[in-house]
Amino acid sequence: MAAALLLASALVHAEPASQKARVKDVATIEGIRDNQLVGYGLVVGLHGTGDSSQTVFPAQTLVSALERMGITVPQTGSNSASNMQVKNMAAVFVVATLPPFSRPGYKMDITVSSAGDARTLEGGILLMTPLYGPDGQIYAQAQGALVLGGYMATGGGNSKQVNHPTTARIPGGALVERPVPFDLAQMHTVSVVLNDADFHTAERMAEAIDHALGSARAHAADSRRVEIAATPGEDMAALLDRVEAVEVEVYPRARVVVNERTGTVVIGGTVRLQPVSILHGGLSVNVISETKVSQPNALSPGTTAVVEQTTVQAQDKPVNRIDLKEGATVEDLVQELQRTGAGARDVISILQAMKEAGALEADLEVL
Repeated sequence: MAAALLLASALVHAEPASQKARVKDVATIEGIRDNQLVGYGLVVGLHGTGDSSQTVFPAQTLVSALERMGITVPQTGSNSASNMQVKNMAAVFVVATLPPFSRPGYKMDITVSSAGDARTLEGGILLMTPLYGPDGQIYAQAQGALVLGGYMATGGGNSKQVNHPTTARIPGGALVERPVPFDLAQMHTVSVVLNDADFHTAERMAEAIDHALGSARAHAADSRRVEIAATPGEDMAALLDRVEAVEVEVYPRARVVVNERTGTVVIGGTVRLQPVSILHGGLSVNVISETKVSQPNALSPGTTAVVEQTTVQAQDKPVNRIDLKEGATVEDLVQELQRTGAGARDVISILQAMKEAGALEADLEVL
């Protein structure tokens, strides 16, 4: 268990650091977006590694597919669908991302994942699967041979698995059948949406766009959206091309991202530190339990007994001191933490305490 004591001085304010970036790299055009598609289908051609008979819906799907092809499957007796022993197929869900302005015939990559208890999809082929949008309409059809990034091998009671053999991809495995209706000519106002909301960046972006277009047509509606008025009959594709190519001064938010599950800490370069003193130590407590058998001497009236012996060990590590002067950088903090031998969990605790003390001028995001 780590402990940290921080003493912070008054905050020092300075102008935020800026950097140049294109509009297309820090913002998107409202209305021009990707769309998520999902479908349910069958993978066949597996080498006995498909779904077991306990998974009912693959057999039901197979019966429906065969009936559409004119093949009748008995529904009663020992040959009913519930008793089908088809281990070379697996039920899967298929997901894809439909890019904007996709036209019929455009090919998309898809991801296929097992929905049952199949051991691996290696060697499988996805049968024709319709992909649906949020509105329930079919926008694409998927089919093709699966490409796996892992495998699983078993034999003699031993097994080896690399990555996830129940998830695969099919490059160009889906064909767009229906476009998403969106007409640029019907746009009268272009809304540029910032990835990170910031009033200062939005105002600077509006000024840069006005300068590039040669007229006052852009204004910041709020901290995330900049609206641009289009003139009657203007070529919208050309306007968007000019807007996306504009370089603006971006003022990114200072942010520290902490993942407590993995012990990962990512500190942005715009993070500023205030003068601070850190006293950091550690106390470790170990409780060790050992089970021993007490055996009496021969011919003695005693009985054999199991005795548990518990030992408690406590160690208090010496306190390490870190002094960060005015103008200290993130690199200085990292070097000092490495010098003291602080672990990932200690660093997370120190950063949280620095944030509470006002010595860390950044948003602390814990994943």
